[in-house]
Amino acid sequence: MKIGLKRNVAKVLTYLACVDEATSREIEMGSDLRQPEVSIAMRELRRLDWIAERDEKNPGKGRPYRIYKLKKGLYDIIDYLETNKRTETDQVMTKIQRLKELKSS
Repeated sequence: MKIGLKRNVAKVLTYLACVDEATSREIEMGSDLRQPEVSIAMRELRRLDWIAERDEKNPGKGRPYRIYKLKKGLYDIIDYLETNKRTETDQVMTKIQRLKELKSS
C-alpha cells in the first residue's frame, strides 16, 4: 500500500500471489475483504491487465463462477510499480526545479 496501491488492490494482489488461482469468494475470505471491495480491486487489476479470468461451471445449479489468477509475474508487477513511481518522482522533481528557476529570476 505504501508504494501507491490502494488497500483493497494490495490485499487482493497479495492473496493472488500466494495461490495458483481463486474464486471471488476465496479471495474475499483470504484477503479479509467484503464482496464489493473485492469487485473494486478486481476492476483495477483488470484495468492494469494483471489478472486472467475464466468461468467454470458450477457443479450444482446456478450460474458459473469466475476463477482468477495473476497474469503477470510478481516481479513484472513490481517492475511496473517501480517504473511508475520513478516517473512520478521525476515529474515532481521537474516541477520543483521550475519553481527554483522562477525564484531565482
